[in-house]
Amino acid sequence: MQNPREPIFNLQATIVAIAVFLTAIHIARTFLSQESDLWLLFTFGFVPARYDPLFVYYEQMPGGAGSDVWSFVSYALLHGSWIHLGVNIAWMVAFGTPVLRRFGTLRFLALSLVAAVAAAALHLATHWGEFIPMIGASGAISGQMGAAVRFAFQRHVLFGNPNDDDSRWKQPALPLGAAFRDVRVLAFVVIWFAVNIVFGTTSMIPGEEAPVAWQAHIGGFLVGLLLFRFFDPTPTPTPSRNLPGEEPEDQNNGSS
Repeated sequence: MQNPREPIFNLQATIVAIAVFLTAIHIARTFLSQESDLWLLFTFGFVPARYDPLFVYYEQMPGGAGSDVWSFVSYALLHGSWIHLGVNIAWMVAFGTPVLRRFGTLRFLALSLVAAVAAAALHLATHWGEFIPMIGASGAISGQMGAAVRFAFQRHVLFGNPNDDDSRWKQPALPLGAAFRDVRVLAFVVIWFAVNIVFGTTSMIPGEEAPVAWQAHIGGFLVGLLLFRFFDPTPTPTPSRNLPGEEPEDQNNGSS
């Protein structure tokens, strides 16, 4: 008897809900006047100039002191175009799905929240005093990508497994140093940084006029990569311990 064909991605309700929510916000913005949309951008987008004590128009900024706080997160709910939104949802489906399966909803949302804040903080540090609002969920999704790197390239996991209850998603992740001895992890991280820097410094994304906030992407990515163990419910093995079913690591071979 032939097994039924399984989908590449078995989307969980949380991923679908986030995608629908972000899409609904973007649709709602299309009904706003230009003036109202600008108010929305400067109230909920992340504007580095807000935090510059020399910014003379601070008192005229919409949102006031409240925006100083919530914009570290609320900017991630807004997108500049349908292309911007679509790309972010696609990356969330690809990388957020395995992280959600492993972490569960609350830990997944906590990771995304911390990554969004870190992304805004690094953007602030590198764009001090800039008046242009930063928007988009890329920082939070970069955090999901960084977290996925820590476990989804292991030979007993890999991307694309559609089963929510499959124990492979919850195999203990290797420590950071051991993970970087895997050529797949190292190659992905190097390519990820290279692509973000190239696209960010050259604005090579078709249909997008606004610059790519590549520093914010890095801030989010580092949260997922370096702070993974604080969100991961599965204990991390010691460097000498092998994953179930793996051959002992060859001391002369750098990859795990």
